[in-house]
Amino acid sequence: MSRRRRAWTIVGIALGAVLIVGAVLRGRGNGQEAAGAKGGRAGAAADRVVAVAAVIRDVPVYLDGLGTVTAYKTVNVHAQVSGRLDKVSFREGQAVKRGEALAQIDPRPFTIAVHQAEATHARDEAQLAGAKRNLERFVGVGAQRLIPQQQVDDQRALVDQLTGTVAADKAAIENARLQLDYARITSPIDGVTGVRLVDPGNLVSTGDATGIVVVTQMDPIAVLFTLPQDALPDVSREQAKGALKVEAHSRDGGQLLATGELALVDNLINAGTATMRLKAIFANPNRLLWPNQFVKARLQLMLRKGALVIPAVAIQRGPQGAFVYVVGEDGRAALRPVTVERIEGETAIVAKGLVAGDKVVSEGQNQLRPGARVQLRGAAGEGRQP
Repeated sequence: MSRRRRAWTIVGIALGAVLIVGAVLRGRGNGQEAAGAKGGRAGAAADRVVAVAAVIRDVPVYLDGLGTVTAYKTVNVHAQVSGRLDKVSFREGQAVKRGEALAQIDPRPFTIAVHQAEATHARDEAQLAGAKRNLERFVGVGAQRLIPQQQVDDQRALVDQLTGTVAADKAAIENARLQLDYARITSPIDGVTGVRLVDPGNLVSTGDATGIVVVTQMDPIAVLFTLPQDALPDVSREQAKGALKVEAHSRDGGQLLATGELALVDNLINAGTATMRLKAIFANPNRLLWPNQFVKARLQLMLRKGALVIPAVAIQRGPQGAFVYVVGEDGRAALRPVTVERIEGETAIVAKGLVAGDKVVSEGQNQLRPGARVQLRGAAGEGRQP
C-alpha cells in the first residue's frame, strides 16, 4: 500500500508541475500580445489629409435669387386706321428697327382725303383773299363817310371768320396726312417680331383685339428677381454708393449668360413671402437671355476687402459651434473653434479663430481626432490657395 501511495503522490506532483508550467507560459504569451498591441498603436500610420493655408484676399459678396427674364419693352402693334391690309413687310422673328415698315393698309382712301382737304383749303384761301381786298376798299370809302361804319365792321368780321376757316382747313390737311401716314404701319421700337397675327387681304381696324404683330425689345433686356426682405438695408446702403453689378446665370448656375446693373428695388415688399422684387438691366447682343426664361441672378453686394478665407468644406459643426482642424508644426491635428462671417460659394470668410498661414485640413478631417498625427498629401501639402 505504501508503494501505491508513493506512486499516486508522484503522479499528483507531476500534474501540479504541468499546470504551473502551463499557467506561466500563458502569462508570458498574454504579456507579449499586450506589448505587441501597445507597440502597434504607438507605431500606427498617420492619417493622410489635404491641408490648405488660410490667406487674406478681397472677396466679392453676392446675394443670390431666382429671376425671370422679361422684355425691356413689348409693343402689340395695332392698326391706327381702318382699311384693307395690302401687304405685310416683315418676317416672323425678324429683327426690326424703330420706324421700319411692318405692314401697309390700302392708302387710296386716305390719299383722296388729303386731296379733298387741300382743295377746301385752296377755296377758303381764295375767299379770304377777296374779303381782305374788299375790306381795304371799305376802309377807304368809309373814311370819306360814303358808306356806313357798320358795313366796314361787318366786312372786317367776315375776314376774321374766313381766317379761322383757313386755319381749320390747314388742320384738316394735317389730319388727313396723318391718317395716310398711319396707313403705313411701322415698328415703334427696336426689337424682334413675333408671330404674324393677321394676313394680307383682311380688313383691319382700330378696334381689333389681336393687333398685327407683337414686337419685343431684346437688347437691352431685363431680369426680375427676388431676395429676402432682410437684405433690403444692405442693398439700399450699397446702392446709395453706386450702381450694383448683377450677373445672370443659367438656372443650374453653371453658365454665366450676361452681366448688367441693378435698375431698381420695387416699392413694395411681398407680405406673403417676405421677399422684395428687384429689376436688373442687361445688354443682350447674343440673345442668350430670352423673355420668360428662368435664371439665377447674383447681385454683387460689395467687395469684402482683406478677408481671411479658407475652403468652405473645411468648416465642421459641433455642439459648441463651428470648428476646423489645423495642422501644427509637430504634424498633429489640433481642433480650433472659429467664427464664420459668411460663406461665399466654396469660400468661407473667417472672422475669428485663425490667422493667415494656418494650415487648415480641407479633406480627410471627418476621421480626425485632436492630437492625431497627420501626413499631408497632394499639392495641398504645399499650401494650396482656397
